Amino acid sequence: MVIKQISVSLENVPGALSKLSELLGREGVNIRAISVADTSDISTVRFVVDDPEKAKNIMRANEYSPKETDVLAVETPDHPGGLNAVLIPLKNAGINVHYLYPHLGRIGNNAIVILGVDKTEEAQRVLQQNWIHTLGKEAYNI
Repeated sequence: MVIKQISVSLENVPGALSKLSELLGREGVNIRAISVADTSDISTVRFVVDDPEKAKNIMRANEYSPKETDVLAVETPDHPGGLNAVLIPLKNAGINVHYLYPHLGRIGNNAIVILGVDKTEEAQRVLQQNWIHTLGKEAYNI
């Protein structure tokens, strides 16, 4: 099962990300994973929250333009080279990883990463066949 990621473009100025974080937090939405990529004028913020529908509604009501994308939350070994347990099966299946970023939770000794790939459903099947634990909605609250 895939999870929903929300992306939004923010003006690259002091306080823009803080304003969004404060807005979501005040409304009870918890950010569980986040990535920020910037250019000189605009930052693209990708994040996973505990309630994506609520977050999108709050953002739209406050003049943001959120975009929703399917991504995978994947459990990965937390040791040197552990990420290859996820990356090698995807490479062997010809699936391109566009980006990844860490989830703020853990499962035991394992880390959790969020993967944006070119073939989401196929990537999930490949990882499950290789005994990699892909996480569903429960990843929002880990």
